[in-house]
Amino acid sequence: MMNFDVTPVEVVTREFVAVILAGFGNELLPLTGEHGDEPCPKALLPISNKPMLDYPLSWVEQSGIKDVLLICPSSHRHAISHYIHSQSSSASFSSVHIDLQTFDESQELSAGTCSVLRHFANRIKEDFILLPCDFIPPPSLPLSKLLNKFRTDSMSDCSIVTTCWYEHRSDKQATPDEWGSPAQPTPILWDHLSGTLLYVDSPREADKNSDELELRMTLLSRYPQAKLSSRLLDSHVYVCKRDVLDLLAQKTRFDSLREDFFPWLCKLQYQSTKREKYATTLRIGITIHRADDGFAVRVNNLPAYLEANRHFVTDTSIGDFTRVEEKSTIKKSTIGKHCVIGKMVKIVGCVLLDHCVISDGAKLDGCILGKSTIVGSKAELIRCVTQAGYEVEDNESVRNEKLDISDWAAQPEDSEDDVEESTGEEESDEGED
Repeated sequence: MMNFDVTPVEVVTREFVAVILAGFGNELLPLTGEHGDEPCPKALLPISNKPMLDYPLSWVEQSGIKDVLLICPSSHRHAISHYIHSQSSSASFSSVHIDLQTFDESQELSAGTCSVLRHFANRIKEDFILLPCDFIPPPSLPLSKLLNKFRTDSMSDCSIVTTCWYEHRSDKQATPDEWGSPAQPTPILWDHLSGTLLYVDSPREADKNSDELELRMTLLSRYPQAKLSSRLLDSHVYVCKRDVLDLLAQKTRFDSLREDFFPWLCKLQYQSTKREKYATTLRIGITIHRADDGFAVRVNNLPAYLEANRHFVTDTSIGDFTRVEEKSTIKKSTIGKHCVIGKMVKIVGCVLLDHCVISDGAKLDGCILGKSTIVGSKAELIRCVTQAGYEVEDNESVRNEKLDISDWAAQPEDSEDDVEESTGEEESDEGED
């Protein structure tokens, strides 16, 4: 007799969903400025000729997570959707399902992380890992390490979040002040025995006293071996229990996780009155990555963007379909796709995005050129950044500048106005005659 008993199908529930935030990237202007009517999304800026977004997506995929909620501004949806559904991207991340969602904000007024999470809370049904599109992790820091730390802590001692902080030794080749400042470390206090984050310095506390940290005796007596550091940077990678979203729904005034939510959550760990009020004991776990263990960086400013590209290029990387003419020299640079490099050109320590044209005899040193930048013959740029579509005139020499299209686009308009005014004067003179 044949056995027709059917083995029930086991339902596999998702343990985590990855939530990747891809914002405007205001600190990367003018690179992220619009090119005509087309936006230049931060998430698609290339690092070593690979879109920035590839790095966190690869990190997530290698951890075994299958579902990604990717959140970007509405104006970036078309470009990012086109990329993630392109042949190159779909082939690379075939095992990951990407749910692309948008939020309405402007480049001048952006929403905080807490506000974004509240808005999309109905799409996050399980524990989640929140990460920015600009974090570049080293091979020595697999995402599974953070997930395992979170699993252990959440089961053993009520950890609700596991954070990741990293040490970074910046590039010795300094960038000009006009580019903006590199990311500054945040003073934190943690207990290395339990791996607990105890204190995060916030702008509010820094405004009270920028030279000193005020720590309560109850905190120090409870954690007598706590360590203090002012050399660590926040990766903005957080493994969170779903309960975090419930707390954010209650704390509607919180806008930033690091500046508002985490300092408040730290106080719950040692202030008995707050624990009694919320009838719970919550803990923040911490993982620290040291610089000696591998290069890690958040590419959220121009100095970091140049440094990240230099890190991944031993000498020079040249993209597909780029043409380099005779007697040109390119050293320690990343050149994008479909670029044209003329004769007798010298390029040192630069990053050129796709479709740039560098005319004969031009010299570039320590520059970042946005997509479709045109550099005239015998022009010289030293430590400059250009917006997509910017044009440098023949023989022009510029140093230590951020160049956007409004700098030169206004000039023709002014000259046209002058012509109209002079024409009007001539007509008036004719009328008087």
